[in-house]
Amino acid sequence: MNSIGNKIFEIRKSRGLTQEELAELSKINLRTIQRIENNENEPRGKTLDLICDALQIESTYFTNKAKPKSSESIGTFIIDGAFLILLNLLLMSIIGFLTLDSNANINSRIGALLLSFFIPFFIVLFTQKMNPLERMLKFGSGFLVYIVILMIAQGLKEGLLVSIRTGIYLCLIFSVGVLYYGKTLIKLIK
Repeated sequence: MNSIGNKIFEIRKSRGLTQEELAELSKINLRTIQRIENNENEPRGKTLDLICDALQIESTYFTNKAKPKSSESIGTFIIDGAFLILLNLLLMSIIGFLTLDSNANINSRIGALLLSFFIPFFIVLFTQKMNPLERMLKFGSGFLVYIVILMIAQGLKEGLLVSIRTGIYLCLIFSVGVLYYGKTLIKLIK
């Protein structure tokens, strides 16, 4: 039987962490980590959550309960997908309007730069347990598509000139970067 302690040991080793490093990252006593890995104790509640956060995994990884497949999961998948598409379109539109609009001035471009930090930062704040790549793909795919569309529509040379003049690429790349590295930024702030 593959116990929680054994699974934690395997994940810790695969991440290249020592027990001391895991204890420090999770803010749990070293002796507690040792007892868990030796199957003397089984972590529950907050202890399990702290270990999972430190190992960057979901606590549901340790529950062997399979979720039943139902028609709700298909409906939920469709609704979630539609919401993410609309959210990406909205985020793209905001940044595009503030930088590319004919009435855009330095104030709106500064606003776009600030929004390209704060909107993704708050997304990261509410999705801290999400994998950074998954977060970037879910919430930043619109930004990535926008960059590609601008490069195709404007051409490489003209696209670079427009991006320098308007700052749109800077905003879009800044947003994607915050989505990916936001959790590290939050840890630095704390």
